[in-house]
Order: sequence, then C-alpha cells, then structure tokens
Amino acid sequence: MADDDYVYDEASGEWISAADAAERAGADGAVEVRDSVGNLLADGDQVTLIKDLTVKGAGQTLKRGTLIKAIRLTGDSQEIDCKYDGIKGLVLRAEFVRKR
Repeated sequence: MADDDYVYDEASGEWISAADAAERAGADGAVEVRDSVGNLLADGDQVTLIKDLTVKGAGQTLKRGTLIKAIRLTGDSQEIDCKYDGIKGLVLRAEFVRKR
C-alpha cells in the first residue's frame, strides 16, 4: 500500500491511513494474559499455584504453592500451557496462578 492509501475503520467510523490500520491490527492480535493479582504473564515465566487443583484425567492433585516453570501462552486471555512431571498437556487457568 502506498502512503496515501486510506481504509475505513469500522471501530471508530473514520477513514485512517493504511499504515495506522496495519499498526492497530498488529496491536489487536496481541493477547494480554494476567495472573490472579494482575501481573502480566509472558512465555517462559514461572508461576505458583494459589490453590489446590484436581487435574482431570491425571488422577492427582496439584497442591497450593506448586512451582510451574516455563509457561507458554495459548492465545486465550485466561489459559496457559505448561509442563509438569507426570502430566502431559497441562493447561491452567490464569486466575489460579501467581507470577513468581
């Protein structure tokens, strides 16, 4: 697109430059994931569980205070993917963890 191209932004109801539209689209794609106290989470962070959680299908309970290392964001604002010994494909809700 050239610098003088304009596109209609349905959210604001205005014509904006194509460069501004591309910038807004990039910002909208980023999902913010926040823990139970509001800290921003990122890939690779360590989190601690704030309550006991029964893991469906694994037959075990993760206790409060359990450290989960190297989380991955899933693109959902409330879910994080993580690894834990003996549990494959563990997905936790962000409301049950606190950033360490």
